[in-house]
Amino acid sequence: MQIPAPRAARRHLTNRLGGWLAAAALAWGGACTTARPPAPAATAPKPPVSPKLYRTIARLDSALFVAFNQHDADKLQTFFADDLEFYHDKGGLSDFRQTMQGFRNLFEQNKTTGLNRQLVPGTLEVFPISGYGAVETYLHRFCHTENGRDDCGTFKNMMVWRLKDGRWQITRVVSYGH
Repeated sequence: MQIPAPRAARRHLTNRLGGWLAAAALAWGGACTTARPPAPAATAPKPPVSPKLYRTIARLDSALFVAFNQHDADKLQTFFADDLEFYHDKGGLSDFRQTMQGFRNLFEQNKTTGLNRQLVPGTLEVFPISGYGAVETYLHRFCHTENGRDDCGTFKNMMVWRLKDGRWQITRVVSYGH
């Protein structure tokens, strides 16, 4: 997908990866150089069903978005299973190959914009999926600099993590609220 201008890049981010990862989302290494307004406050989530599982998924989520914020597509793809399905309310369904190419394009188009993801504090929730892994939900905020000004958006996201042979990987992403 060819996106020629920064505003189009933001639209691509919103349409394809805005709820992510990422997303994009996105704890997440690079940051814009200018100060940003704080992310919206969230109500306190319920205590985790499994504190150990919560810590595991929170650590993985953080590492995932360090890779995103550093625009390290090679590292980022290690968090996703080959059978990934990435659902986006504006961009539709993408498989592993399409999603990874989308990240590479996004990073190429945002080399100097400070594109990054921040988890909205207090929004991460993690629930076990018996015999499979876990599901995490949260709000996250994507920012980049456009025309000398910060441009940020906060979106909803859900990721399903599979634990297979001792390795956690994301098999499903649902990015919405764009």
